[in-house]
Amino acid sequence: MSNTSSRLLRLLSLLQHHRHWPGSELADRLEVSHRTLRRDVDRLRQLGYPVESSRGVDGGYELAAGSTMPPLLLDEREAIALAVGLHGAAHSIHTDVAEASVSALAKVVAMLPANLRGRVQLVGDVTVGARWHGGAQGELSADVLGRVAQACRDSVRLRFDYSAADTTASHRYVEPYRLVALASRWYLVAYDLDRKDWRTFRVDRLSEPEPTRNTFDPRGLPADDLAAYVRGRIQSIRNVHHVEVIAYAPIERVGEVVGQWATIDATDDPGRTRFTMEVDSLDWPVLALSALGADFEVITPPELAERVRECGERFARCA
Repeated sequence: MSNTSSRLLRLLSLLQHHRHWPGSELADRLEVSHRTLRRDVDRLRQLGYPVESSRGVDGGYELAAGSTMPPLLLDEREAIALAVGLHGAAHSIHTDVAEASVSALAKVVAMLPANLRGRVQLVGDVTVGARWHGGAQGELSADVLGRVAQACRDSVRLRFDYSAADTTASHRYVEPYRLVALASRWYLVAYDLDRKDWRTFRVDRLSEPEPTRNTFDPRGLPADDLAAYVRGRIQSIRNVHHVEVIAYAPIERVGEVVGQWATIDATDDPGRTRFTMEVDSLDWPVLALSALGADFEVITPPELAERVRECGERFARCA
């Protein structure tokens, strides 16, 4: 790669895709000598990119966090995926995440070429989103979610403060593995180093996350299906309701409204759709059914049918 500018862009792209690059591997990727690599790294530093280097057997380079965020290099597929993901997050039930996503989405779309901008805007035009608050929960911070996600990606141990359902506070030191989006919440699946066991943590109850510089060798995950694993852990510690409803609406409509949080199944009648969900608050399915804009039949639990009846009577009185 003889063109210096092209090589610098390629170097920056590699550093943004990987937490740490051994010097020899990075030089091989760029097809340059170690001397040329060091010069290119110095050029990036002169441009303001905080590239850190280390010596020794594990010596290499990594792009550190700076006072400002450097420009990101995204290919076409990455740019579209990022914009579509931000569009979905903009409809998050969590205000902080939603507002940050709208702001970031505006910036990303503004930088896209005209043809890619059109594709992303088309996705927004045909997508329906809604913000619902299902039961008591804390406000999810975009910064907290981002820090936890980065610790999972980099396989570094994480410290944070945690408030349990009964408000008991504790300080945790964990090996973070995966984030699981389940119903209206985010959960962290991690190995608790103090308790010597796997734990799940609601991210909205987590505060002051501090990724350390201590990496860890991955353990075997506690289950192949982590969503089912988290659901099982929740059911074991909470009064979780299994909700089953027949909606008098096509499966496409039901999928638009509750597809992200429920399991949807077609019935013999194309005008009726069955969906199920696991919730710890019946307020959540009541809100979902209100947004559906169609008649429905509650199969289970009977408590949900009673809650819907109470809400209906209250709304009728107010109307």
